[in-house]
Amino acid sequence: MSDFVIIPDSSSDLTKELRNRFRIPECVRGIVYFPDGHEELSDIDWEKYDPKTFYESMSDKKTLYKTACPPVEDIISVYERYLKEGKDILAICLSSALSGTYQICEMIKGQLLEKYPERKIICIDSMRYSTALSLLIIMAAMKQQEGATLEETAAFVESNKHRIHQMGPMDDLFFLCKTGRISNYKAFFGTLVGINPMADFNRQGLSEVLGKFKGKKAAFDAVIKYMRKTVIDPENQIMFVAHSNRPQAAELLREMIISEFHPKEVIINHVGMSCGASIGPGLCAAFYFGTEISEGMAREKEIMDTLIKKQAKK
Repeated sequence: MSDFVIIPDSSSDLTKELRNRFRIPECVRGIVYFPDGHEELSDIDWEKYDPKTFYESMSDKKTLYKTACPPVEDIISVYERYLKEGKDILAICLSSALSGTYQICEMIKGQLLEKYPERKIICIDSMRYSTALSLLIIMAAMKQQEGATLEETAAFVESNKHRIHQMGPMDDLFFLCKTGRISNYKAFFGTLVGINPMADFNRQGLSEVLGKFKGKKAAFDAVIKYMRKTVIDPENQIMFVAHSNRPQAAELLREMIISEFHPKEVIINHVGMSCGASIGPGLCAAFYFGTEISEGMAREKEIMDTLIKKQAKK
């Protein structure tokens, strides 16, 4: 096995259990600014804070958290720890459409390679965040465990990052709009009770709303139908269902996915603090490997438009 480590940032939502399972030694942690003005590094393992309490604190839409990139000195400290051990680094970073983390890591890479010229560092702009980034990193780790080199694993990530999909309902788009983490939101913005916007990732690294459905039943039915059109080889996949304080909905969606697609495993995951600050309460979505996202999301929009028209006829 090639002697390198995969190091993501805390926006990947990888729990300690998953990091241990897939041999991810650690994450560099971003900053969270709390409503009272103090700041802390993201509590990636929910050791100090409880996700239920965190998301319930945001329910009034007045309690807002903000985030920032990991401190430069922290990234350097983590990277040097492994460079000194003679290991190379594959850094898989939060989408550059949402954060400057990738650019900072590239800058640090240049500095560290001057100090450790015998080592290698490859930084990748994942064009993904939250649990989509979890899935991409896990796929990279599995490739590494098969014996792929640093360069082979990096090439695998680059060629497959636009094949990581998300699909599932949000209660509303308030927090995503507030923080600029979603495109074309003006066409769908609103907080109408029971109306669930649905998004997938575009090629620019943002979530893009493709449609909306009334009620969770209609929304989850649309998730399964959308997945049928976009998933590849589901029986051999690990999939995720991520949620922000919607545990019962997550369990229901997990059961529907298992019944329909029979994947190797469906892992339920909390949206972590770093991304949860921008997503807010109310997300329940599937994350899976599938067809490559088309330019302008032309194919994905066509699929969703067809589902919406069929739903309207019922």
